[in-house]
Amino acid sequence: GLTADCTSLKIDKEKRCLVQIRPAFGGNIMASIITPYTRPQMATVRPKVMEKILPSSSSAQIVEIEPDLTGEDELVRILDKIRVESDVKDLQEAEIIVSGGRGLGKPENFSLIRKLADILGGAVGASRAVVDAGWIPSYHQVGQTGKTVQPKLYIACGISGAIQHQVGMRNSEVIIAINKDPEAPIFNIATYGIVEDLHKFLPALIEKLESLSSTKK
Repeated sequence: GLTADCTSLKIDKEKRCLVQIRPAFGGNIMASIITPYTRPQMATVRPKVMEKILPSSSSAQIVEIEPDLTGEDELVRILDKIRVESDVKDLQEAEIIVSGGRGLGKPENFSLIRKLADILGGAVGASRAVVDAGWIPSYHQVGQTGKTVQPKLYIACGISGAIQHQVGMRNSEVIIAINKDPEAPIFNIATYGIVEDLHKFLPALIEKLESLSSTKK
């Protein structure tokens, strides 16, 4: 059996099964899948959901193979190419990510997210809701249908924290959530939670960080 796009793997010693955990039903639940009657048991995992395995000291022989393929053998066709802005930082490599969601109110308010990310030297992320609304390009999306990230600091601004979004960022070292709704699910996984109107909080935070930066100069 094979389960694709897993976000976690466990071993059930009693049943001698690989427990394959992944989002299901449109990301509304996390399903635990086992294959008790067939072998082998296989799974693919999303990038960044697990820690890297340290390199092994063992060595193996490298055998080069020259496949004899023609154009008729190719099963993949390139339908389109999208140019990514050259100044956009790769979310999966960023140590700091500032993400915005519906709580921003309108696309113009992403300027606050970009400003804060610029001051901190981080990358700009986004929830699926604002990407689907056309507020920001899809390559900024974090979550089940976006990118899985593991930065040292993740700042979620106006993001409620649905399971689809949590899947893509819950392994961040430190999570700061800013939301005026104290019941927002994002606070359940946040290291630090700030219950405040982000339209008041972010400008004040940016002003303070800028003043600290100018003082150091």
